[in-house]
Amino acid sequence: QVQLVESGGGSVEAGGSLRLACAPSGRIFSISDMGWYRQAPGKQRELVATITRGGSTNYADSVKGRFTISRDNAKNTVYLQMNSLKPDDTAVYYCIAQRLITDKYSTPRDYWGQGTQVTVSS
Repeated sequence: QVQLVESGGGSVEAGGSLRLACAPSGRIFSISDMGWYRQAPGKQRELVATITRGGSTNYADSVKGRFTISRDNAKNTVYLQMNSLKPDDTAVYYCIAQRLITDKYSTPRDYWGQGTQVTVSS
């Protein structure tokens, strides 16, 4: 069973930086788009950033210019570099791997990570 493993969350003061990483456990065949979502207490899960296999990116307006998403296709890993963090960025951050295929016979499906807490203090 493939799982997405996230790392890099933590606590930081406003203006600080964190880098999140996410990769599937075990061997897989391919992944299409990858991305990050976040969910703050009492709020719905929202898009943060996505990246295609070819490297095209999409960001939420609230993080443009501060966050950078990237991926290493050889390692099937997606990263989120978060700079100039604000208290409003406090949330659980979830990684998503879309249309992941575990082997050439399997059906593509989306996988979510377990979430990693990011806390920004003022």
